[in-house]
Amino acid sequence: MVSKKKWSVCVIGAGPSGLVAARELRKEGHRVVVLEQKHDVGGQWLYDPNIEKEDPLGQTKFLDVHSSIYTSLRLLSPREIMGYTDFPFFVKEGPGRDPRRFPGHKELWLYLKEFSVHFGLRELIRFNTRVEYVGMLDGSCGGLKQKVDEIGSDVGSEEVVVEEVFDAVVVANGHYSHPRLPSIKGMDTWKRKQMHSHVYRVPKAFQNQVVVVVGNSLSGQDLSMELAGVAKEVHISARSQNTLTEGFSTVISKYENLHLRPQIKSLEEDGRILFVDGSFVVADAILYCTGYTYSFPFLDTKGTVAVEDNRVGPLYHHTFPPSLAPSLSFVGIPRKIIAFPFFESQGKWIAQVLSGKRKLPSPDDMMHHIHQFYRQREADGIPKRDTHDIIHFEVRAEVNQSQS
Repeated sequence: MVSKKKWSVCVIGAGPSGLVAARELRKEGHRVVVLEQKHDVGGQWLYDPNIEKEDPLGQTKFLDVHSSIYTSLRLLSPREIMGYTDFPFFVKEGPGRDPRRFPGHKELWLYLKEFSVHFGLRELIRFNTRVEYVGMLDGSCGGLKQKVDEIGSDVGSEEVVVEEVFDAVVVANGHYSHPRLPSIKGMDTWKRKQMHSHVYRVPKAFQNQVVVVVGNSLSGQDLSMELAGVAKEVHISARSQNTLTEGFSTVISKYENLHLRPQIKSLEEDGRILFVDGSFVVADAILYCTGYTYSFPFLDTKGTVAVEDNRVGPLYHHTFPPSLAPSLSFVGIPRKIIAFPFFESQGKWIAQVLSGKRKLPSPDDMMHHIHQFYRQREADGIPKRDTHDIIHFEVRAEVNQSQS
């Protein structure tokens, strides 16, 4: 496809990936519109305490709540590596600011607001606008149907549906909102409280309860410690305890009410939770800290792009679907990365491909590269669900260097 000098581009989402993609697209002279379903920028980092209307397990097509941030969450990475390359995440003094090296989530949201103001991005954004449909026109991605939710307006106001056509669409809707749940015998009939961490905000609702936390990833460990301060008992269940951090292993010994458990075998109607080693507990609640799945409920590519076992594909370098490139692209798919600089690099690449400064291989060559990539991941023993975990590249490189 011969690139145009200027494209009309729709960016879906005004979170960290969408904001920087919009900035890079405008740098290249493209006409940019950002559609954001919430009332402000930030995406995942726009904390939302209003979880009352959300399904506790988050299994609806369009979620009421996008952010999965809980009240006490702090950054796991130091602020020095969290910012964009030309807009460092410096310490800001003043009321309500958090000068710590590992600040709370609000500080990062304030940084994103400052970024959007500094680069004049807010004028590009249509807030309170949810994308309901993205379809194909003449073999390219570009037909959208938007639903203006009128969030914050008077009760009874009518929703407005708008249809527009763009030359290109950049999907930047994030991947930490739609819960991934395990398949456990008895889940559908267990009558007591079941909740995914997506809708967890504060531990108060678990006061004096017996809670089973499913999953011992970083969020599972973090929330287990928080719950141990208010719950009667907290039992952490996971397939493997090999992923426990050294610090968490030490912390467990300091809590008399915090216990490690093996994988769950079944949930019984009388409230018992049976584990694979034959033990059980009678629990009041289950909190699933089992991660998230990629979800694009608005995207209709006629099967060209699909999510299979949490692999989005086929995507050339996690960004371009070969048969629809460059009119459709994705920013923010990779995980276990230094996120903001990575998103910035993706945004630059997409913007420069559209402006003609950079060229993509042919669709056949891109597909060949993708198949090679999949085969290498399989040979390395990496499950399909971890296709987009970039950290595995670094581990493999270190192993190869040590053997050379």
